[in-house]
Amino acid sequence: MSGDRGGVLSKAAFFLMTHCHHHHHPTLRAFLPSIAVPVRCAAGSATPPAAIVMSDTAALQQKRAVRSRIRKALKDFSPAQRAQEDVEIQNFVLNSSWFKSCKGLCAYISCKSLREVDTSTIIADVLKNSEHDLQVMKKLYVPRVEDKNSHMRMLRISTIEDLVANSMNILEPYPVDSDQNEREDVLLASQPVDLLLLPGLAFDRHGRRLGRGGGYYDVFLRKYEELANQQNWKQPLRVALAYSVQIVEDELIPMTETDVPVDALVSSNGVFPISPAAFERM
Repeated sequence: MSGDRGGVLSKAAFFLMTHCHHHHHPTLRAFLPSIAVPVRCAAGSATPPAAIVMSDTAALQQKRAVRSRIRKALKDFSPAQRAQEDVEIQNFVLNSSWFKSCKGLCAYISCKSLREVDTSTIIADVLKNSEHDLQVMKKLYVPRVEDKNSHMRMLRISTIEDLVANSMNILEPYPVDSDQNEREDVLLASQPVDLLLLPGLAFDRHGRRLGRGGGYYDVFLRKYEELANQQNWKQPLRVALAYSVQIVEDELIPMTETDVPVDALVSSNGVFPISPAAFERM
């Protein structure tokens, strides 16, 4: 069981929802968190059933509509509520057993102008000297966008000073360290990572993730999935951080064959496993 605050309640809610036909029971429905996500039926599979994978053209149109709606919701999101959710979401991650035990992770560097969930406290926690802590020392890899063709690398950093602002004022790792040695690319590393902390614009109840349209994370996630399979490594948990207004409750996010779903969501309401791997490990 995870060590996150409210984790037991969240899992109880998930069990009841997926086993007790809660749609016939108004009291149970009221008990469940609004974000609660039903477990995917295909055990071990990270891809939703083919029947709900749409054509590229239809999906593109629906994605535009969802992006427009969520961008407006984020713009209207009060700074006070956003700051509160930033703290709560990061605390859920930091207090969880799956985060504390991981030895390597990829995590995004949050950007305020993109209205992403803040990760600064998580990043600082990983980078700090933890000789007085009981948690495992972790390798941290963060994204660097290389071109406009969905090419993004995850490079290892050891201090916040390893980051520099790019042309869009987003912090990224410089490709070489202070000794002019190339930074370790997670796709070329000899050891696997256990965890991927992911951003996104919108998410639905089945773990479908809608990005900002560049395809950078979907391409990277596919590449890492292939690498882990080739190396016989356990696949890392794909965990998305989401504000309450980014969770689509009334519809499914359109999905094509190239889109990669997440294993779990973390919101201000708690940690919510979605895939069988997440239920097993969180």
